[in-house]
Amino acid sequence: MTGIGVEAGAQAARSRALAVLRVRGRALAAALLPAGAAVILLTGASTGHLVGPGWDAARWIVGVLALLVLPAAAGVAVVVARARPAMSPTVPIPEESAPDLYRMVRDLADRLDVPAPSAIALTPDCDSWLEDRAHSAHGPPPRPAPDEIAGPGRRRAPVAPVLVIGSPFLWWMRVGELRAVLAPVIAGTGPSAHPDIAAARRFVRGLDAAVAVASTPGRCPLARGLCAALGWVARLLLRGCREHATQMERGVAAAAAERAQAVDYGLRIVAQEQVGLAYAGWDRLLTKVALPAWRMGRWPSRLDAGVVAALTELSRRDRLAEGFASRLGERPACDLLEEPGAVDEAASLLAARLFHGGPAEPGPDWSPVDWQAYPEEVVDRTWRADAARLHRVLDSLGVRPSPTPG
Repeated sequence: MTGIGVEAGAQAARSRALAVLRVRGRALAAALLPAGAAVILLTGASTGHLVGPGWDAARWIVGVLALLVLPAAAGVAVVVARARPAMSPTVPIPEESAPDLYRMVRDLADRLDVPAPSAIALTPDCDSWLEDRAHSAHGPPPRPAPDEIAGPGRRRAPVAPVLVIGSPFLWWMRVGELRAVLAPVIAGTGPSAHPDIAAARRFVRGLDAAVAVASTPGRCPLARGLCAALGWVARLLLRGCREHATQMERGVAAAAAERAQAVDYGLRIVAQEQVGLAYAGWDRLLTKVALPAWRMGRWPSRLDAGVVAALTELSRRDRLAEGFASRLGERPACDLLEEPGAVDEAASLLAARLFHGGPAEPGPDWSPVDWQAYPEEVVDRTWRADAARLHRVLDSLGVRPSPTPG
């Protein structure tokens, strides 16, 4: 039954991908239609069939229309093809810094019978996904292995997407739990390798990037007019293929979920509980602990280790979480990294930049703080600042301290 579900989801995704590509084909046909009509009219005049004042006027009108439409269509096509798609800010994890993590991901891909992700990156959020970064604007794609090069007359398989893992998962989860959570995500590389699905995704991402280019402010009036036309065409095409693209992604997700059913199914149910717990702990850590430090120009350098400490303490105090204590003796997933401390620091700095708008690099007014120094450098300074603010308000109201304790 699993194979039937996988095949059904993949077929649905491919049919929707073809529908997206048909939208692209219709747009190309509409752009070439005036030129084709102009060629027919000119050919008719040269053979002596389409002659007369009416045909001459039609030739002029269609010729001028073709001269206007063809360059505009070529410009839109160039922008869609070359515009840089949005890329999520992440912390790249080279293979030499996490050989065990790469080995686990590749073993999981082999077990699922799908292509392995081309790289791994971390995001300071409680989510995991596949991200296509094969666009030329993102840098040269990795060179394929000799057996990955297609033969003559065959299309080369697209470069596998990058696996983006939420950094709180890597620190809070055990190795088996992380493997179970990543199974449905990695299974998505199978449908992604289909040429039609890859082409449809490139087209939709190009349209999104073209809309972003057209919305860039600060242009001259002529450029604004051209960008307005570009944005109108890109939005029109997006409206035409939005439903098909949505259903295509649902089909890909359904096929990936069905394929991952046989991999650690029971453990995945338990791991989903850890996903919710990690999300709650991470959200509270950011709002209650990290945000006060960010506001005074300091950023906790070990956020992931902090959420583990907080959740571990919560698990030990909460009677409902007694079952979680046994899992703490298992190997944590962060042990798959060669230098988890350096990776945690990079993810913590990225979290400060994403969630607070801090600088991308440390500086005199933007320095890290470890958990041992946090009470003195953040909590005490916050209390002193609040006390000073309260005294200023009382002084402005004319309130004087009482001479007697009563």
